[in-house]
Amino acid sequence: MKSGILAGKTVVELGSMIAAPFATHLLNQLGADVIKIEPPAGETTRKLVRGGPSGSYIAFNRGKRSLCLDMAADEGQAAFRKLIASTDIVVQNLSPSAARKLGATFEVCNAINPDIIFCHIKGYGAGPLEERVASNPIAEAATGVMYYNRPDGRPARLGPSYHDQFAGCYAAIAVLSALMSDRSQDKRDIEIGLYETGLHIAARDLLGVQLKTQLLGRPEQEPSAEFSIPGYGAYETRDGRWIYLVMLTDEHWRKFCAATGLTVDPELAALRQRRARRPDVEALVTAAVADVDFDDLVAKLDANGVGHTEVLPLDRVLEAPQAKSGEKVSDFGFAGYDFQAPELPLGPLLGPVAESLPPPYLGEHTAQILQDLGYTESQVSDIVGHGAAVVSDPDAQLWAKPRDRATVG
Repeated sequence: MKSGILAGKTVVELGSMIAAPFATHLLNQLGADVIKIEPPAGETTRKLVRGGPSGSYIAFNRGKRSLCLDMAADEGQAAFRKLIASTDIVVQNLSPSAARKLGATFEVCNAINPDIIFCHIKGYGAGPLEERVASNPIAEAATGVMYYNRPDGRPARLGPSYHDQFAGCYAAIAVLSALMSDRSQDKRDIEIGLYETGLHIAARDLLGVQLKTQLLGRPEQEPSAEFSIPGYGAYETRDGRWIYLVMLTDEHWRKFCAATGLTVDPELAALRQRRARRPDVEALVTAAVADVDFDDLVAKLDANGVGHTEVLPLDRVLEAPQAKSGEKVSDFGFAGYDFQAPELPLGPLLGPVAESLPPPYLGEHTAQILQDLGYTESQVSDIVGHGAAVVSDPDAQLWAKPRDRATVG
């Protein structure tokens, strides 16, 4: 039996890519038993890296059970409905039309199980676009985030799919809220739109533009501190490492000058003065940092209380002492490879992180789940034989070019 505040709860996920799988990942970390229903070909992130699972699949599907069903087939649909009858929560991010086609709607599931909590993460919530499909970059473009992100002059997505993950967080919050509610139908029928998620995330900038429009008579985005406050950003040390400095106030500037031996110029003592002479201040900070090796600079900055951190590449992040302390990361093996995954940072609410499991192979738990639903071994064999369900192949090679362990040094 799993531990955690959601221990004993069963979650059915019909998810692809990130939003719904991330939501159920959070619920799983809190102790829920997550059954991931996948089509015969598997969900999208199983085939994104050299024909095999991507980092998204490995990171956000740990500890789940895979039930591989063809829900377009009568036998697959019957198994799905049996499962819903004993399920507490459903989370899905199918398109609205696909959800209706597969019977994965609140109306269908609620008719089977009148106490079920159902969460649909979709492109858009109520409105003229509610039937339209949308993804993370669409949400970024439609809510103002992309317009100002122009690394080469052309609007571009941020990189990581933060809107998907925020939507997954909002879905988990909504599910937990529904569990604590009076369980009325309107509280159990949850919709989370990526677009609406993006609007909420952009609230600071949207209100900032409104404020500037009324103060200045023109729309103007509030600039990031990195691009408006000199001495705030990434700088390269003498030995080629990058350090990120945070200098928001005059006191921060004074401490940095003390740490690096810079004379405090009275004409640069105030932030408005430093902003007016931004190129000069940037040149001073760049030169001061470039004149010292990283470790020596860190010692001086720490001694003077200057906010900083090293700008780390991904392959070094989990080597940091802070990452290694406590139970923040779990080690597990999957398909012959070794992985370390960060855990949800909620401490005792999760239960022991040692219970964390690797992600499932496609259809790894199909037979067991069907038998738990009352199917006999013979019936399971028939369903699999008819193609309405798939069981895992333990000998299947997941990636096209597996690592040659003999050559790794």
